[in-house]
Amino acid sequence: MRDLFNALDTWHGSGRDAAIARVVDLDGSGPRLPGAAMAVNLDQDVRGSVSGGCVEGAVVIEALDVMEADAHRVVTFGYSDDEAFAVGLTCGGTIHLFLERFEPGDWYAPLKADIASGRAVALATVIDGPGVGNKLLVRADDSVIGTLGHENLDRVVERDARGELAAGRSGLRHYGEHGEAREDIVAVFIESFAPPPQMLIFGAVDFTAALAKVAKVLGYRVTVCDAREVFATNQRFPMADELVVDWPDRLLADIGGDLGPRDAVCILTHDAKFDVPAVTASLETKVGYIGVMGSRRTHDDRTRRLVDAGVDQAGLDRLRSPIGLDLGARTPEETAISIVAEIIAERTGRSVAFLSRTEGPIHD
Repeated sequence: MRDLFNALDTWHGSGRDAAIARVVDLDGSGPRLPGAAMAVNLDQDVRGSVSGGCVEGAVVIEALDVMEADAHRVVTFGYSDDEAFAVGLTCGGTIHLFLERFEPGDWYAPLKADIASGRAVALATVIDGPGVGNKLLVRADDSVIGTLGHENLDRVVERDARGELAAGRSGLRHYGEHGEAREDIVAVFIESFAPPPQMLIFGAVDFTAALAKVAKVLGYRVTVCDAREVFATNQRFPMADELVVDWPDRLLADIGGDLGPRDAVCILTHDAKFDVPAVTASLETKVGYIGVMGSRRTHDDRTRRLVDAGVDQAGLDRLRSPIGLDLGARTPEETAISIVAEIIAERTGRSVAFLSRTEGPIHD
C-alpha cells in the first residue's frame, strides 16, 4: 500500500472518492503476495496492482460498487476454464481481496510517517466478522493507534502483529470475538511494513559494484565495507547506501545485533585476514544468509582456518561457500545474479531447476 499514498492524498485532497483493494490471502499459486494493493477512484483512475493484470478490470467494477455502497467486502477470484483471462487467474490459483472505501483515519498519517522514516509498523484490519473495517496500527515504539473492537482482541492482535513484523510477513489470522485462539469468528489481516532487508558486502572489489547494483534492484539497503580507504570510495560504489572504512568484525560488533533472517552478508575478499574475522563475526548474528567468495581450494583453506578459530560444524553449515548458484557465471554481473539467486532460493526453500523441467506450482 505504500506505493499508493501519493495518489490517495491527491484524490482525497481534491474531494474524489477512492477505494483500496488488498490481497489478504492466497490459495495455491498466485502472482502477487498478501499486501499487494490497488487503488481506484470514481473516475476509474487506477494505481497499483493485485494480480499483474489478470483480474484488475473486475476489481475496478467491485471498487466502484464499494464506493457507491460505502461498504467493505471480501471478493475472491480463481481460475475459470471458460473465462480465465476475463475474470480468473490463468496461473491456476485463487486470491482473496479485501475492498474498502478509503477513509484516512487516525492511523493513516502515522503509518505514512513510519514508512517514510524507515520504522517498522504493522496495520491490522478486521476483514470479516464483528467490527469489519476496524484498524489497529502497531508501531515500533510499542504504541498502538485505533481498536479492532475489543481490548482483548487488540492485545492478542498486537502480539501477533509484532511477531509478523519481526519476520517481515503479512497474512491473515483468525480469532474469537474477544481474541480467543482456535476460533474463526473474526478474520484480521495483518500487513507488515518492515524496513528494507540489509545486505552487507565485505570487500571493495570488482564484484562488489555489480552485486550492490543487483541488490538495490531487489530492495536491499546495501552497505559496502573494506578496511582499505583507497578502495572503499563513493566514486567506485555510488549505488551503496553506506560505505564503511573498517574491519568487518568491528562493523558487525556495532550492527550485528540488528541483523535478522531477511538480511544477507556477502564476503567477497577471499583473503584470510579479512575472511576469517568476517565469517566468525557473522556467525554470531542471526543473519539469514552468509556467502563467502573463493575457489574450492580457497574454501578448503578457509575452512581449516575457521576450525582453528573455533567454528564448529553447525557454523560451517550456515556458510554458502563457494558463493552463489552454479549458473556458469563468469563476469561480475553474472556472478552477482548467481549470488542473489542463491539468496532467494535459500529464503524460499526452493530447489533450483529449470521451470520448464519441473512440475507443480510456480508460486508458493
